[in-house]
Amino acid sequence: MGIVNIDDDLHDQLRKACKASGRSINAQAAFWIRIGMLCELEPGLTFYEVASRELREAVRADEVRAGT
Repeated sequence: MGIVNIDDDLHDQLRKACKASGRSINAQAAFWIRIGMLCELEPGLTFYEVASRELREAVRADEVRAGT
């Protein structure tokens, strides 16, 4: 784990976005970083396709852990 320096404007955007999404500032930053990375890895997919795929995979992983 490390510290990431971001400019004040981006931090303000994170603060606003985390209120709308119900995430902490750190969780919102991690979400943006992960989705951005995945969008770069899969340039043919839209943001919504990438986010939907991640959500489906998270739900499946929870179901596997729960044994359903």
